[in-house]
Amino acid sequence: MMKHFLPGVLAMAIIVVASNILVQFLLGDWLTWGAVTYPFAFLVTDLMNRFYGPRQARRVVLAGFVTGVLCSLIGSQIEGQFGPLVSVRVAIGSGSAFLLAQMVDVAIFDRLRSGSWWRAPLVSSLIGSCLDSTIFFSMAFATQLAFIWPADDVSWANETLPVLGVGPMAPLWVSLAIADSSLKFALSLIALLPFKAAVTKLSPKTA
Repeated sequence: MMKHFLPGVLAMAIIVVASNILVQFLLGDWLTWGAVTYPFAFLVTDLMNRFYGPRQARRVVLAGFVTGVLCSLIGSQIEGQFGPLVSVRVAIGSGSAFLLAQMVDVAIFDRLRSGSWWRAPLVSSLIGSCLDSTIFFSMAFATQLAFIWPADDVSWANETLPVLGVGPMAPLWVSLAIADSSLKFALSLIALLPFKAAVTKLSPKTA
């Protein structure tokens, strides 16, 4: 079983590490390059769930969570232009969002696995992605949750401006969350292609 479990762990670890590095680089006004790589963590989880069941998928999620915690610990010790690269609130929000969203993804996928091939990965990824963005951005930046770690200054994320530059006035982090969710939704659709390809190639052939 370990030979089946290890590739999922390695793939998840690579995605988590890459996302933690790429989140330092901006992509336009509302996104970072980490937002491009991170959603594929759901693809890894769903493939593990599809082939080996929810128990193995949860093991891969836990491995990704531990990897993310280690990345946060390392980032918290590296000083950037405005302080540590990873603040305490960002670390707590990131870890909480990853673990909860991925576990929800596993549960939803398992419940829907007997339907059309695309239903389980699409619905679970969409709900998981929305939950991930909501938990992360609110825990990391919302003033209402400042009690999580009062010492972190998140005033920059609460500057009021039009949502995505064109909508009603809201804190900056709301625009960041909406942009992040929108990209995750788009990538969830794109991820159906490699999911289908993997299922077609690796599923047992019948006579």
